This record gives sequence, C-alpha cells and structure tokens, in this order.
Amino acid sequence: MADAAGKPTISFFGIGLMGKPMAINLLKAGYPVIAWNRTTAKAEALKREGATVAATLADAAKADILITMLAAGPEVKQILAAIADQIPKGSLVIDMSSTRQSEAQEISALLEANGVHFIDAPVSGGVIGAEAATLAIMAGGDAAQFERAKPVLSVMGRPTLVGPAGCGQLSKLCNQLIVGATLNIVAEALLLAEAGGADPSAVRAAIRGGFAESKILEVHGQRMLDRNFMPGGQVKTQLKDQENILDAAAIAGITLPVTALVTANYREQVKTTPHADQSAVMLEVERINAGKRVGSAPDKLPQ
Repeated sequence: MADAAGKPTISFFGIGLMGKPMAINLLKAGYPVIAWNRTTAKAEALKREGATVAATLADAAKADILITMLAAGPEVKQILAAIADQIPKGSLVIDMSSTRQSEAQEISALLEANGVHFIDAPVSGGVIGAEAATLAIMAGGDAAQFERAKPVLSVMGRPTLVGPAGCGQLSKLCNQLIVGATLNIVAEALLLAEAGGADPSAVRAAIRGGFAESKILEVHGQRMLDRNFMPGGQVKTQLKDQENILDAAAIAGITLPVTALVTANYREQVKTTPHADQSAVMLEVERINAGKRVGSAPDKLPQ
C-alpha cells in the first residue's frame, strides 16, 4: 500500500489537540494519511492538508501503519478490537496514546494473534511539541519493528526504544510522575514567594539557570504567573496518568509517597476544572492555603 514514492500509507486515529498537528506533520513529510475521528468534522479539517478521510473504521483499517492517538486505554482497545481482523497481516500499529502498561501488553497480544505488529509509543511535549515536531517519543516493542517505525516517528519528534511492548507506557508514566510532581512544586514555590513578600516573577527569573531549572518552570511557571490555564494538556488527563502511575507501582510492588500526594491534589482539582491545563493544580494549592494567591490577574479558564 506504499505510494509512488515508496512511503507507507498511514491511518491516523484521533484528530484532537495532539493528533491534529502530529498528522499534519506526517502530511507535510509526504506520507499518505487516512484520518479517522469519532467526530468526523475533526478529521474533515485535515482534507485541506491533503489527508483522506475514512468514513468508517473498516476503511481506516487498510493501511501499512496505523497510529492511534486517543484519550485512554479503553478507547484504544475498543477501536483496535473492532478492526483487529480487518488490519492487513504484517501491518504495524503504533499506539501513541497514554495508557496503562498492562493495557499496552493486552493490545500487543491481541494484534500479534492476528498477525499484526505493535509498538506502544506515548509522547511528551504537549501541543507545543506536537506542532514543532519535537515530541519525546518513548517506544516499547520489537527492535526490528521499531526500526521500521523510526522514520515515521522521527517526523513527529525524537523516538527512543526503551524495552519490549508496554515499556513505552511505563517510560511515559515515569515522565508524567516527574511532570505532575514538578507542577505542584513550582506552584508551591511561587505561592511561597508571593506569601513571603517577594515578587514571584522575579523569583522565577532568579532561579532559572540553576539546579531548579526545568521545562515546567519555564513554560508552566509562566502560565501560573499569567494565570493562563487554557488547556495544552488537561487536568483530567494528568489525573488519568497519575492513577496509572499508582497502578503500575502497585503491580511492581513499590510505594510512591510523593506521587500519592500529587495524585490527591489532582483528584480535588478535577472536580472543578477538569478541562483546564494541568498547571491549574496551582488553584488546588491556593485552595489549601485559603486567602493566599499568586498575583491579581483574573484566571483564564476554559468554559
């Protein structure tokens, strides 16, 4: 099913905040892309970029490489189970969603039983990274299939093979563990600066470049100062990842006390701003400290 230039045909499932720019980058690189989305209008938006829109799941199943970028593991399993026997044998499925390690392993077994290869390759970098094609891509699967996928994945970011099927998701959970905890710590640091009488913006500038420097401090620290909680990622997605981290820890037989505290904060924040950027956990830190707030600007939140 490769095109005249020898590029494999790619079906892309999930044209959302992340999926849309990722699919566009594939199109810009010259790959023939078939777009599918549960809400067809989102897939239709890629027509002007050169994509073909699949009317049905069965239409999208016929590709050399199938990429899923969906909300969570249950959705990925539901979609792939529905078309598992319609995917051409020898095709490669790359799940770039964030799921549980156990879900990735179950999907791998399901597809391999049908003669279809599988790699789990979740990403980090948010919408900014998806648009800039600079995503960190953590892949789990067979080394030969990773080499097959690498040219495609490299169009969207920097892929690294971290182990067998399921290990991509485990690596992503390690990433999200650090992200979730750092978001909370940056929120606490800015609130401490404000409450103690310092200028939190100046404090952030002062500590940048030192050991506290991070992408979270750079990007989300500024979001917190601006009180701009319009979504890149979302609180509800970060909470899903936090719960999956604790699930993986339980399976591995370890306790993660800091992650448990961070997860508790996200469980509270999701009650009021589920669709806000994950940096909105600052609002939970402020709620715990009644009467204390960073800055005087109004909160920018999704409706």
